[in-house]
Amino acid sequence: MSTKNHVLKMLENNRGQHISGAHMAEELGISRNAIWKTVKRLEKEGHKIKATKNRGYCLLDDSDILSVVGMLPFLSDKQASKKIHIHASLESTNNTAKQLAISGAAHGTVVMAECQTAGKGRYGRSFFSPPGQGIYMSFVLRPTGRRWADAPTLLTIYAAVSVCRAIEELTKKEPKIKWVNDIFLDGKKICGILTEAVTDFESGSVHWAVVGIGINFKPAKTGLPEELKKIVGSVFEEDKASLTRNELAANIINHMIDFEAHIGKKETLNEYKKRLMMLGEKITVVGPKETYEAIARDIDDAGRLIVEKENGEIVPLFSGEIKIGAIEK
Repeated sequence: MSTKNHVLKMLENNRGQHISGAHMAEELGISRNAIWKTVKRLEKEGHKIKATKNRGYCLLDDSDILSVVGMLPFLSDKQASKKIHIHASLESTNNTAKQLAISGAAHGTVVMAECQTAGKGRYGRSFFSPPGQGIYMSFVLRPTGRRWADAPTLLTIYAAVSVCRAIEELTKKEPKIKWVNDIFLDGKKICGILTEAVTDFESGSVHWAVVGIGINFKPAKTGLPEELKKIVGSVFEEDKASLTRNELAANIINHMIDFEAHIGKKETLNEYKKRLMMLGEKITVVGPKETYEAIARDIDDAGRLIVEKENGEIVPLFSGEIKIGAIEK
């Protein structure tokens, strides 16, 4: 661990309390001047640190910069921290994760960024990713032991359940899911999920998949496109977060890394279905060949949305886009 991470760890372990520079210097076997320089470097990266004469340094409670050190106390498997890669800025965490997957990155590799300059949504749409306001993360997942022709959809479903679980456990809020990959809170979208997989053409088995998760943790301060203002929300209001992004991100990792024990299982699908916001509701299905009105009826074992068209025809949707009148007029 670098000197910077050692200092940050000591500050994180004493968050909200002062720790003397002399004590840190003695613990790390370096000079007090080296501690001072390291603290200045951390401040430059955005960490909020208060220096008080004769008391030392204090990492403020509202300091919220993504870091492996900041996530470590909340990871159920501490070894997972070795596979987390955090960047100040990336074009797209999914793009970087795919590059790592092609290069042989291990299952459970996580790519995160403070901001994305070209964040990706479904159908080539952009995902607004301002610095310091969200959690933008992508997982490299390598299925083993079975073949999943439907894995991309089932992975997206499990990712949605994982995000909802993490938010519920830490905040007591109750997010809802819009099939297949969007998560809403109080009627506004707070999270999008994008799954990209590489499969064997002959067998249909998945070699590896990248699951990207973008969460609006706090409202964007500036730059939110006008057309998104009515539909985009966030987990917390500005300056009212009851936890850090590190804690929520770590909890999502805890759920996601164990995906093979749960993906496609009946209990997972039931949990997903329980959170769906449109079952029994009238929806608009926007497909490649036609757009039509239907009633959302169920989710099948492959994660397909079962809809009933106006003529009574039952149709399973494996992909496509749906719109819910109440929130997407």
